[in-house]
Amino acid sequence: MTPRTISLIAITVAALPAWGAPAADDAAMLRLASGSGCMTCHHIEPGAKGPDGLAPIGPAWRDVATRYRGTPGAADQLTRTVMAGSNPYNSHWKGKASGLAMPPNEVAIKEADAHQLVEWILKLDAAK
Repeated sequence: MTPRTISLIAITVAALPAWGAPAADDAAMLRLASGSGCMTCHHIEPGAKGPDGLAPIGPAWRDVATRYRGTPGAADQLTRTVMAGSNPYNSHWKGKASGLAMPPNEVAIKEADAHQLVEWILKLDAAK
């Protein structure tokens, strides 16, 4: 990990109690997300800008949690999307993210880890 990544994780971990996810999992999930490249495209908070000041490429995780909370099979569906990627012609995040499709991530993260991360994302408090 680079010093910049470590700093971003430290700042993010400091804000964790406000997210509403189990505190014991937060640091581990953020390390997993950062180490797998997820934080390159995604932010946790809606409207957050990246370190370069640009809009996020992928949807904010609070928005994902809000959209899929209570949806049967959401964790499995989203895990498949993380692993296989998404269809750029069927994006339902238009206007909320600058990217239209998620690339396949099977080389970046194990399926079991992706599922665990998705479960954690779905437990985040609703978008504020």
